[in-house]
Amino acid sequence: MHPNTAENQAFSYRIISWYQANPRDLPWRDIKDPYRIWLSEVILQQTRVAQGLPYYYAFVNAYPTVSDLANAPEEEVLRLWQGLGYYSRARNLHACAKFIANELDGKFPSTYDNLIKLKGVGSYTAAAIASFAFDEVKAVVDGNVFRVLARYFGIDTDIASSGGKKEFEKLANMLIPKDHPAEFNQAMMDFGARLCTPKNPACASCPVRSTCFAFKSNLQTELPVKINKTKVKKRELHYLVIRCGEKWVWRKRGLGDIWTGLHDFPELANSYPDLDFPIQKVPKDYRHILSHQRLYAQFSEMEIPEENYPQLKDWCESEGLLLVAEKEIEYLAKPKLIVNFLNDQGI
Repeated sequence: MHPNTAENQAFSYRIISWYQANPRDLPWRDIKDPYRIWLSEVILQQTRVAQGLPYYYAFVNAYPTVSDLANAPEEEVLRLWQGLGYYSRARNLHACAKFIANELDGKFPSTYDNLIKLKGVGSYTAAAIASFAFDEVKAVVDGNVFRVLARYFGIDTDIASSGGKKEFEKLANMLIPKDHPAEFNQAMMDFGARLCTPKNPACASCPVRSTCFAFKSNLQTELPVKINKTKVKKRELHYLVIRCGEKWVWRKRGLGDIWTGLHDFPELANSYPDLDFPIQKVPKDYRHILSHQRLYAQFSEMEIPEENYPQLKDWCESEGLLLVAEKEIEYLAKPKLIVNFLNDQGI
């Protein structure tokens, strides 16, 4: 089912009318600052508004301009991002800020075609910045928009397929009014987030239900179609928490695995010939779910007498590990799994 011009206008303006009658007071709405719009969109990728809002305020307060963000140490940016997950977003955010500040004189590109060239900026984010900040007639297509369009027009194309994404983007760009691009995009995202939700959509309150394919066909739970090809793998982590007085041993994770640039503990090996001290397992096990991995973590502890500190220091240097004072731990960027463990330890 594809709309004609009259259907385009009727659907689009009903959605906009609903949005105007049900606005959300969000700090990145009704502004034209591309930096703050970009910041909000990156934070809200894979993140609910309620969770992302305090992070948005934290970043705006710490880095009021893109140049401020560009000049910040990466460690500081990662620490401020701590708890949001998908840490590649934070690294790309920082790299993109540096490029804009240093190569573009602190000015964001003003068109979709140039915005999408920025590091970490995909089709959705580029369309959002282009329409919200510069009024370009470019539709945003995220999970909410997929859902609204699939249900309303009865589209059963797999939204995870490349062909499906192109089909939905084409349709959304047919629907977007030339005189209200930003408002339409905000309306579509809000409509999907608040009414046309994945589970238990509020069809009774929907202003377009009389012409909605899914509502008339009772197919709300069947649409949109998404064939999940990503297998979630189980992974076990065995950490060794080494303490010597007020010093803790930490590892900074490198490239090629999860949590690049974040800090966790060294992994428990069969033996550490240079550290012949008792090891005690922590009774509680921990679980953490990523988009592609289900992590199960066990922690063991090793207490080293302070007189053996020189030996520990030499070992850490040989292993590429860090010795961090307990009072400084809060300043390390850490994954949520490690934060949960530390919270249980009263750290």
